[in-house]
Amino acid sequence: MRRYLVYGALAAFVLSCAQRTTPTAGPVSAAPAGASGLRPLAAFEKIEDDEQRALALFAEVGKVLLHPRCVNCHPNTERPLQGENGLPHQPLVIRGEDGHGAPALRCQSCHGAENFENVPGNPKWHLAPASMAWEGKSLGAICEQIMDEDRNGGMDHEELKKHMAEDPLVAYGWNPPAHLEPAPGDQRTVGALFAAWIDAGAHCPTP
Repeated sequence: MRRYLVYGALAAFVLSCAQRTTPTAGPVSAAPAGASGLRPLAAFEKIEDDEQRALALFAEVGKVLLHPRCVNCHPNTERPLQGENGLPHQPLVIRGEDGHGAPALRCQSCHGAENFENVPGNPKWHLAPASMAWEGKSLGAICEQIMDEDRNGGMDHEELKKHMAEDPLVAYGWNPPAHLEPAPGDQRTVGALFAAWIDAGAHCPTP
């Protein structure tokens, strides 16, 4: 009897991974209303003052940083978020010691190499470090975190540029399952805007 109960619980868990859906109510930390895309780098070239140009560039990048596709993986608790309104992840999972989940329930238990029905996929699926929690924070506070090597994983300016422009987990933001809204723009545009922001002095908005 115990064996059948265990098998039944396991089957229910697998089914929840494959078939769960997420609410589509309004986001709690989304980009400004109507921001379906990003302005190109050329739109900022006429801003002559470096600091003002940097602030404008980071505000544009912020449309992605504050979007649910990013915030959901940067929660301020041990539990990831999901959907468009940042509800706690279902089934219940936690960060674990390395951001890949608890030993008995790793992220890869459900998240495979690619999207599968309603389940996002990436071979490196995991939560951002707790030191990089963005949920509920201002764009200025997030900016300070990004630039702090003690919190960002020790990345310098060039490594940050590469992370934003090339990291495959960042790229997921523009390739979620069909029921989820992609982040504004595309990774190439964000990478260019982010690099230009650093080159202009990496000035952060007021927290």
